[in-house]
Amino acid sequence: MATNLAIDDSLIEEAKKIGGHKTKKSVVTEALKEYIQRRKQLEIIKLFAKIDYDSDFNYKEQRKIP
Repeated sequence: MATNLAIDDSLIEEAKKIGGHKTKKSVVTEALKEYIQRRKQLEIIKLFAKIDYDSDFNYKEQRKIP
């Protein structure tokens, strides 16, 4: 899908240098992947302290060989 975007050229050039990318497309693609990954991580972080754990659970018991 072809898309026209007005993106700051200095940002693209800096990202190309830092990331070792050769094209603007590769910079934008990588940036979108990182953005998506970060947003997914934030959703996971929101789950912290919302899951109840059994304080009596003995995980070492599960490791015993029968």
